[in-house]
Amino acid sequence: MYQHTWKTGDNALLSVGKVVCIGRNYAEHAKELNNPIPDEPVLFLKPSTALVSADVPLLLRAPLAPIHYEAELSILIGKTLTNATAEQADDAIVGIGVALDLTRREAQSELKAKGLPWELAKAFDGSCVQSPFVPYQHDLAATEYGLDINGEARQRGDTALMITPVLTLLSHVSQYFTLLPGDIVLTGTPKGVGQLNGGDELTLTLSGDVLAQCRCETSA
Repeated sequence: MYQHTWKTGDNALLSVGKVVCIGRNYAEHAKELNNPIPDEPVLFLKPSTALVSADVPLLLRAPLAPIHYEAELSILIGKTLTNATAEQADDAIVGIGVALDLTRREAQSELKAKGLPWELAKAFDGSCVQSPFVPYQHDLAATEYGLDINGEARQRGDTALMITPVLTLLSHVSQYFTLLPGDIVLTGTPKGVGQLNGGDELTLTLSGDVLAQCRCETSA
């Protein structure tokens, strides 16, 4: 069962809650999927059952294939936020990590074409692969993170390139969804998304430091 942990290996001692995700927060990613740049953040949810640790083998279940990766900066919430200001949002952050928003891209395209919700493509069990967190002491206007696959850089994110900055995002989210201690907010993925395959070796980094490594394995 997934638990929030620190990079030190200690339990973060926070209940595991929902995951609020942001779509199309990098212009280049929107372009690579031929999506328009939104006027305001695109929000969707993953349940707590979507969360799995990035420190254990990542199972790619055959019935859900193909599965694509989307690396994102993840924010661990430590205080309740409702209709919050950016300043209140800043005070509520306890940890920063990197997550993979796993996506059944073909299913997502079909659902979007029919005007249907994305849950079957985005919110399935194991669809949020979360690294351990580090305590929040970052400049969220200039924080870099990345995903390497088999030793090659695949995605490089920089908060300076976000359409909507992190603290503004958290404030915006809290106007619709109350954020509780233990909730996670994924802040959007940069360009470079692609398909995962069995045997892929994944490395998640934050500010140049390795947060997690895992290997993809296929299962029935």
